[in-house]
This record gives sequence, C-alpha cells and structure tokens, in this order.
Amino acid sequence: MWSDIIHEFADSPSQGRVVRFLLDNGFGVNEEGKICCNGIDIPATSVAKAIGSDRRVVDATARRILDRPVLREIFLNMRATPNLSRVAESLGFSVITVLPKDASERGIVGAAVRVLSNHSLAIRQIFVTDPQFSEEPKLVIIVEDPLPAGVINEIRALPQVRQVII
Repeated sequence: MWSDIIHEFADSPSQGRVVRFLLDNGFGVNEEGKICCNGIDIPATSVAKAIGSDRRVVDATARRILDRPVLREIFLNMRATPNLSRVAESLGFSVITVLPKDASERGIVGAAVRVLSNHSLAIRQIFVTDPQFSEEPKLVIIVEDPLPAGVINEIRALPQVRQVII
C-alpha cells in the first residue's frame, strides 16, 4: 500500500517529498486541505521549510490527496503517536534498537518480543520503521529498566539481527 501511495506521486518528486514527510511524521490532511496532526493544523510554510520546498507545493499536495478517494481516506484518518525513545531514560525505561539483516523478512518483531517475554520484561512501546520509507529500517523497543543480564546478547544472537543498539 505504501508503495502505491508513493507511486501516485511519481510524476512530481516535490509532491512525493511532501507525502513522504507526512507519512514519516503521522501527519494528515483535514477536509479543508490543511496539513494537520491529530486535528491541529500545521502551517504549509512550516512543512515546506522542513523539507526545503515551497508552501504552494505543500498546498497542491494536500489538494491532490483530497481529490483521490483512497488517499483521502488514509490522510483524513492519519494520527500521530508519541515516540518515547528520546525521553525513555527520564521515564526509567531502556531503549533497544534492532537493525535487521533483511527488513522484509518476517518474524523479526516476534523473535525479539519472545526474548523479552522470556525474561518477563514489560514492553512499554514498540515501533518499526517501514523499509519502504526508511533507508535504515529498524525495530525500536522500549522496556522497563533494568535489563536482565543476557537479554541483549540473546537478541543479538537472533538470526534476523544485524546489530543491536542500546
């Protein structure tokens, strides 16, 4: 589905950058054609500045999204969720970042979660960056401290894992 969205904008690289930015940040489009985040309008000039574009490109992209029924449905309902990884330490959590050997391989999340579950660790948040959007896809797991000895080595030993970052 993501590739279909990106393909829709293949004729306009500048609008494609806007769409990728919206998807990367969980931003949507409201009925008025304004970029929004969880119902809060984001100025087109702010989006344009963030991606090195022009506000008119952002506005045109939003209009184009609303003109296409499938895209309209997706972007009218897009919601952002907080990423706790930058504040995890302050909250008493640990962040485990797993870089896969092949992000398209199935079972990476399940294997890592099994390791954590075997150690009775409570997972506070988990997210995966989509391999179609990210140059370096990753699995980020936020767990309660402290990490028992051996957990990281067990995750590193999984056949799907290229690297683990704490």
